[in-house]
Amino acid sequence: MPYTIKFTARALRDLTDLDATAQRQVRQHIDRLAENPLPPGARELHSEEPYYRMRVGDYRIIYTVAARELLVIVVKIGHRKNVYR
Repeated sequence: MPYTIKFTARALRDLTDLDATAQRQVRQHIDRLAENPLPPGARELHSEEPYYRMRVGDYRIIYTVAARELLVIVVKIGHRKNVYR
């Protein structure tokens, strides 16, 4: 059963700020999270909240998973040098 993907307002703004090629690549990876929210390569971040990150070239997708609701919430998208700040 596929998960529902939701974006925070910040994540939507981050996505629209990317160039067209990066947007397409990031969007493809986000769409794949609906089938498998913890794919190979996804790493759990060391934080109070259970956040995960996925690498897409030089960009990172920060997200959380609500397994009971079958929901993936994309929290932030950004270049690897800025996304963790």
